[in-house]
Amino acid sequence: MSKIQFALEKFKSGFSCTQAVLSAFAEDFGLKEELALKLATGFGAGCGRTGQTCGAVTGAYLVLGLKHGRATAEDMPAREKTYRLVREFNRRFKAKHNSINCTELMGLDLGNPEEYKKAADQDLFRKICVDLIKTSVTLVEELLVWEPGG
Repeated sequence: MSKIQFALEKFKSGFSCTQAVLSAFAEDFGLKEELALKLATGFGAGCGRTGQTCGAVTGAYLVLGLKHGRATAEDMPAREKTYRLVREFNRRFKAKHNSINCTELMGLDLGNPEEYKKAADQDLFRKICVDLIKTSVTLVEELLVWEPGG
């Protein structure tokens, strides 16, 4: 099963975009799926249902950090590489979707309970988020092997 298929199955079974994206890559980095799902819980619906940064985007950030993030305070090159990859992810994601902000991507403020309900009633999570998850997983797969200038 591809990472995209895995992530979409997680999402369709009721997990958030962040959980779907992170769990698709978790085992590659020795992270148990259950821990990945728990770790990503707070990021759903634009970070805690605030409609801010898209969950598919924050899931990607977590994966990029697992691959390249720093584990010691002194490892500034790892931090800088991770930051470069996050910026490149943002550039590519915005080129396709015009934003990384959940409210802008959904066209509704998910931080507002009435608008969240409207999004659910209109099935926007399935209609919009599925494509965002596909983009995120695709970009992460590209960026895990990408080198600036290459």
